[in-house]
Amino acid sequence: MIRRKARDVERYVGMERFMREIHRRGYQVLENSGQIIIFCNRAPIRWLTPGVSPISFKEIGSKSFQDFGKRARR
Repeated sequence: MIRRKARDVERYVGMERFMREIHRRGYQVLENSGQIIIFCNRAPIRWLTPGVSPISFKEIGSKSFQDFGKRARR
C-alpha cells in the first residue's frame, strides 16, 4: 500500500497516465480528502465500516480525538 497526495500525482505524472498504469498493473486506488491510496496487489478490498454512510466536511465540523466514536450511526 502506498499513500500520495493527489496534487503530487497530478504534478509529477498526471492523473490520466497514473490511472493507465494502475489499470495496466491491475491495482486498485482510492482517493479521500486529497490523498490517494494505492493497493499494490489485486486482492479485493473489504471495508471494515459497513453501513456507515459517508459524511461531508460540513457535518464533521471541528473535532478532536475526544469526539472519536461519538458519532451516531445512521
